[in-house]
Amino acid sequence: MKILERILRYAAAQREIEIEISIDLPVQGDRDWSCLYRIDWPDGPYTGSGYGLDTTQALLLALQAIGTDIYTSDYHRSGRLRWLVPGDGYGFPVPATISHLLIGGDAANAGLRR
Repeated sequence: MKILERILRYAAAQREIEIEISIDLPVQGDRDWSCLYRIDWPDGPYTGSGYGLDTTQALLLALQAIGTDIYTSDYHRSGRLRWLVPGDGYGFPVPATISHLLIGGDAANAGLRR
């Protein structure tokens, strides 16, 4: 069951394309919890999951996975992807190992100077 959604926008050659990101309610497995997410990229949807010892960890890791998927995408590298304001980030956290990729408000919120 979808619990969260965010729309990013990609400035393609002739029009702006909406990219929906959705996150499902975490579900309990045999040993852990999983939180499914989906990114509807223009070239096809991508589905991933965050796994954790409880619902909070599963959700947090799903959010970081989304941030990682966005910041390592060709759409981000093109400079034509935005959430609210171009160049201000997308509002998703990333693991510390790729925090150097953050831009705008995402970088500021992570305590990085850009």
